[in-house]
Amino acid sequence: MNTEIANAVNAAGDKAQYDTRVKRLLAQKSILAHILVKTIDEFKGMKPEDVVKYIEGEPSISVVPVEPGLANMEKTDAAGQRIVGLNTENAEINEGLVRFDIIFYVRMKNGLSQIIVNIEAQKDEPTEYKILNRAIFYVSRLISSQKERDFVNTNYDDIKQVFSIWICMNMDDNSLSHIHLTKDEMLKPCNWKGNLDLLNIVLIGITNEIPEHDEKYEMHRLIGALLSSELKEQEKLDIIEHEYNIPISQEFREDVRIMCNLSTGIEERATERATEKTSEKFILNMYKKGYTLDQIADVAETGVDEVEAIIKKKEPAMA
Repeated sequence: MNTEIANAVNAAGDKAQYDTRVKRLLAQKSILAHILVKTIDEFKGMKPEDVVKYIEGEPSISVVPVEPGLANMEKTDAAGQRIVGLNTENAEINEGLVRFDIIFYVRMKNGLSQIIVNIEAQKDEPTEYKILNRAIFYVSRLISSQKERDFVNTNYDDIKQVFSIWICMNMDDNSLSHIHLTKDEMLKPCNWKGNLDLLNIVLIGITNEIPEHDEKYEMHRLIGALLSSELKEQEKLDIIEHEYNIPISQEFREDVRIMCNLSTGIEERATERATEKTSEKFILNMYKKGYTLDQIADVAETGVDEVEAIIKKKEPAMA
């Protein structure tokens, strides 16, 4: 395997590991509780530590497929009774499928109803597609995948309310947007029966600069500190533990440490690649202008063999 391919494989591996640590940290119930308090009306005004108990089970991380027909699991128990739930058993079988980053059920304060929450983390706003369009697809799947899992046949009144919450880093402003269904009367108003609040998208914009700790930007500061590429490991932990009273387990600390190390490695590798490309371009330009290999090596402060190798790789017809 040549160096260029090996570097690409290593970079991809580091990024995958980094993404995994980010999701694991965001999926901590104490972190999720802070997000729920700021995004879901049911929990607004509550202390995050009092919301943790409403998060049911362990959040599923990158195991539930988004694709139609694969988000549900159905099997029978020892007594032959039908069991349904989120499909978390086919991560290897269906390798390569798009999966929800984080998905979990939340029990409402009445103790009876549930909602389904999906958290998606983006390092920045995508350029290859409009993020809202993807969010609409995801939230639609959160609704449609409930059939035969959370409701059966035509019992549409059993559909659970869903929230797809998207965290976008590296944005120009700290923002918070709630996108949901509304009804516009075009003729005489009619009181149609049904729940307009079933489908909800929340977009959270996070800037590189961590905001001051005030109530308005509490969630932004927490997420910004947790995922910051600027703060060191202990700086992150100090903010999380002392400002937000979030208990730091050894597992949490280890995930933060690994994420910080991976982030540093990714940035250093990106800088090296950028420097390498600039150097290669400089060498090729000098070669095209008629400079000798010795002259190029002298100016570029490298060996003649290295100059020759770059020329052969990039401009084989010229070598």
